[in-house]
Amino acid sequence: MNISAARTDDIPGLARLIWTMAAAEERAQQTPEALADDLALWWAAHERSHSAFVARLNEPELVGMAWIALVPRVPRPGSAARVSADIQSVFVAPQHRGRGIGSALIQAATDHAVRLGSIRVTVHSGVTATPLYERLGFASSPQLLQTPLD
Repeated sequence: MNISAARTDDIPGLARLIWTMAAAEERAQQTPEALADDLALWWAAHERSHSAFVARLNEPELVGMAWIALVPRVPRPGSAARVSADIQSVFVAPQHRGRGIGSALIQAATDHAVRLGSIRVTVHSGVTATPLYERLGFASSPQLLQTPLD
């Protein structure tokens, strides 16, 4: 297994993974190729705030991904360049699960955030993946609150 930072030539593979993890009604709205075009434009506009990490077993096929979004924080006395991070869109192709790929991707994204000075790393996890994040040291926080906007 090889975990690395995604490159622009990984966009078709990233789009394929995003498309695969989407709900059927979402997949019906757009082909993976069209999604790749949208993803390329989106990433070009967000490359300073979003990084992706990919997993490969055999070049060039991508079998997993994890994104990390960096969010600038309001400066505090003595700390003008604060940042926090949010792990997003972690996905491993179903036939490759259970091999530690998801853990390796999450760790790579977390390490990247720490290298860039993040004061915290958060994730909004589904119920199935929560134990994975807990094994990697993530814990629920009573201070992290949200309000439904629907």
